[in-house]
Amino acid sequence: MAKDVIIACDFGSGEETLAFLDRFPDQKPFVKIGMELFYAEGPRIVRRIKERGHRIFLDLKLHDIPNTVKKAMRSLSALDVDIVNLHAAGTRAMMEAALEGLCRPDGTRPLLIAVTQLTSTDQQALERELLIEQPMDRVVMAYARNAAAAGLDGVVCSPLEAGKVHESCGESFLTVTPGIRFAGGDAGDQKRITTPGRARELGADYIVVGRPVTQAADPAEAYQRCRKEFLG
Repeated sequence: MAKDVIIACDFGSGEETLAFLDRFPDQKPFVKIGMELFYAEGPRIVRRIKERGHRIFLDLKLHDIPNTVKKAMRSLSALDVDIVNLHAAGTRAMMEAALEGLCRPDGTRPLLIAVTQLTSTDQQALERELLIEQPMDRVVMAYARNAAAAGLDGVVCSPLEAGKVHESCGESFLTVTPGIRFAGGDAGDQKRITTPGRARELGADYIVVGRPVTQAADPAEAYQRCRKEFLG
């Protein structure tokens, strides 16, 4: 699958989301639908955006016992999305169950990726709050290897870790990387961040960009700038 930029449509309503996408009359960006929008609008907004011709990353980060996640993924498999995710911390058994639930009767399924550590988590929080005393890189690589062993297609990680994930799990193992900001931009609540161009150099396959595009005066121009920097 080719590299691409995914816009995080972190809006509180379907109306706001569709109005934002109307600002791309000549483009059909790959979009991320996260918890805020999905919980507000439900599956209907996924179908409406798909009908417009957009590819969709459904970012719900499932994390529960294996049987519950399997059943939830079976429900999500009915939506025509391109990528779904869960938390790698749920263990290999949960990831294997998720993959089983996601497969449709005809053998097709969306790509399934696992969140390693959120880009809002830094080493200090890892140690003091999660009680994980290993270095961040080592934790992310362990989670990525578990995801690969479970048969998943890739992981969500910081762009700073993308190259190491490929070294550990292979070039075809996808890295989807949030934490993207333009040079000089506000980091917000993100800790492990970099620019689109640097993410490309580090080996990211997909970058997820939210506020630098959604809050730009001209979102279409900001999106094109991001694509130019990332895709070269």
